[in-house]
Amino acid sequence: MGMSKVKSTMITSLSANKLTGSLPTVDGSALTGLVPYMTNSSDPAIDSNPSGGVGTLWVNTTSGEMFALTDATTDANVWINVGGGSGDVQPWNFPGTISGYAVGGENAGRHNTIEKFSLTSDGNASDVADLTIARTDTSAQRSSTHGYCSAGTTGTSQTRIDKWIYSSDANATTVGNVSVARENVAGQSSNTHGYVTGGEPGTKNEIDKFSFASDGDSSDIGNLTVGRAAPTGQSSQTHGYTSGGTAGPATNVVDNFSFSTDGNASDVGDLTVSRRSAAGTSSTTHGYSAGGALSVQSNVIDKFTFASNANATDHGDLTNNRGSMAGVTSTTHGYAAGGYLNGANQNVIDKFTFASNANATDVGDLTFTKYGTAGTQY
Repeated sequence: MGMSKVKSTMITSLSANKLTGSLPTVDGSALTGLVPYMTNSSDPAIDSNPSGGVGTLWVNTTSGEMFALTDATTDANVWINVGGGSGDVQPWNFPGTISGYAVGGENAGRHNTIEKFSLTSDGNASDVADLTIARTDTSAQRSSTHGYCSAGTTGTSQTRIDKWIYSSDANATTVGNVSVARENVAGQSSNTHGYVTGGEPGTKNEIDKFSFASDGDSSDIGNLTVGRAAPTGQSSQTHGYTSGGTAGPATNVVDNFSFSTDGNASDVGDLTVSRRSAAGTSSTTHGYSAGGALSVQSNVIDKFTFASNANATDHGDLTNNRGSMAGVTSTTHGYAAGGYLNGANQNVIDKFTFASNANATDVGDLTFTKYGTAGTQY
């Protein structure tokens, strides 16, 4: 059978194996079965909103790296690097939307409790699980699926890193150790790693880092600008912050360190007053340091910007003066839970808005009064 040439006739259906030779220019909108494909001289961003949805491929024509869209949520897209490179593009997952947690603490002895309270409605906390050991003066970190509790003291400084799952109220398991035993530490979190900074005995300057993707020990990746005990931790999308603490006398120094490259911290500003043992929370734009102690406990909530190196300003006040609280972050509010005031342990859960400078309100209670508890969120 001979071959026929079709000239100006519309073809409505054609099997691919019947087509030979060169194709003329065709309208791409008529083609089916193709993966959406985009090119750009830079990487995609969370607000790169392609019409093709999940499965869209993005090629950086400068670096040659390719990204696949795995979650097409407007302005919160997730792009996974599918080549040999790194740098997945995804929304910052540090703030919680469901629950806040207060872990460990002390009242007539050290405790292993993991307490949980709602971030969607005000109310009291409930005891939902246990750490592997009772301890206080610890730090907490968060991944998108798990909470972590690192270092602290049982009377002896600890290296232990505990992990518990958010999706069910279950006890923690030990998954690794920090590089050196210490207590009164600060915690920070990126999307991929947890960090433990400062602490005592002595005044520690280590910045430890551990992976969320696989269980294991942390590694010492750098140093704070000054060793200090009982500092406060905050986290932006790109940097960890360690504020205040004591290096003999209390300090007001705010350090930051990069999440993208391992290295030492830089001094980027000062708190309004030197103090230790404050509650640390973080909005998308600012870090907050609430309460704490110098010679007496404080109620001041400080705020400093992530966008530039600058000193903190006074954002508002807690409902009372206290230190050694759990700091918890939602997308809209900061929380300070528990603490210590003039010899009396506290159980109050304070809440303050990020949207404007304002004082905190009392929105609930922990299951019992305690101090030295650490906070995180889901």
